[in-house]
Amino acid sequence: MTFSLAEPDPHDPHWNTRGALYIPSGKGPTVWAAGDVYTIKATGAQTNGGLGFIEATVPAGGGPIPHAHPEQEETFYILDGELEFLDGDHIFTAVAGDFVHIPRGVRHRFTNKGNHAAKMIFIFTPPGLEQIIADHALPARPGDAPPSVIDDDQLERFHTMTRLAKSITLPEPS
Repeated sequence: MTFSLAEPDPHDPHWNTRGALYIPSGKGPTVWAAGDVYTIKATGAQTNGGLGFIEATVPAGGGPIPHAHPEQEETFYILDGELEFLDGDHIFTAVAGDFVHIPRGVRHRFTNKGNHAAKMIFIFTPPGLEQIIADHALPARPGDAPPSVIDDDQLERFHTMTRLAKSITLPEPS
């Protein structure tokens, strides 16, 4: 089987038009949310409404409470470590190299049950929630650990983000 690409005319203005979004390693707004460290690598505004992309470090015990996104799909790719996922009423463990896609409206969460931090990327389609996280989560402080998800301030911020998003379904705070 042969695969060929049509070569554009080098005199076409698109031939030399630049448009890549490049975010170097270690760059991007970094925040604490749900007991985790999230670096927002790309927002919907930066991808012309294509997707939101977050790099996450989930410390031991970290991860959000069960929730659902009625208007977004969420896709995860585990880079290092392992995370326990809730998918509706089913629990499974995802490890480095695993791919997890959560359709709209499905209750889910991830939790690091291990002793070491896990790393992953996650993508929102359509985008939007990554911008709410960037705008309303606590700015990360280099060298400090994120506050526990059980922290009342973090839970209140998470519920505030939820109300702003109007696209996450969470149980009401007790």
